[in-house]
Amino acid sequence: MNANFSVLVRRSRTCLAAVAVAGALGLLSACGGSSSKPAGTLSPGTGQTLPGTPGTSGTGGVVSPPPITPSTSPTTGQSSAPASANAVTIKNFAFSPAKLTVKAGTKVTWTNTDPDTHTVTSKQGSGGPLKSAGLATNATYSYTFTKPGTYAYHCSIHPFMTATVEVTP
Repeated sequence: MNANFSVLVRRSRTCLAAVAVAGALGLLSACGGSSSKPAGTLSPGTGQTLPGTPGTSGTGGVVSPPPITPSTSPTTGQSSAPASANAVTIKNFAFSPAKLTVKAGTKVTWTNTDPDTHTVTSKQGSGGPLKSAGLATNATYSYTFTKPGTYAYHCSIHPFMTATVEVTP
């Protein structure tokens, strides 16, 4: 009986060791393991380059790093930045407002408040000037519209996200 007990103890220890190793490997793979890319590195999507490419008309686009101040108030959950007639918020996988009307010469700024990366990109084939790099959370992209017209754009990462800017004289 003592020999059988010793065999059971050894098998139990072997099983426990195997479970511990499997668990450790599972944790490492869930955390992404090691990577040669530094944290926070963005990779461009199809047809994109980094950093952002200025537009072909107007004064070009500018991608800014995320602001240092928090974007929401901890007590109300409301945006701490004042709303502007020339601002577009990217939230819940949508551009808001979906249609913005501004006068020629107006600088429009997009702010990504989603945890996912988004872009502001002119619709393919439209010849539009909007070409942002990937915008991380709280990052902004600005473009000054100089010519009247309707500018359709989307997120190149999430093409179902669409909107327009109408520029009047």
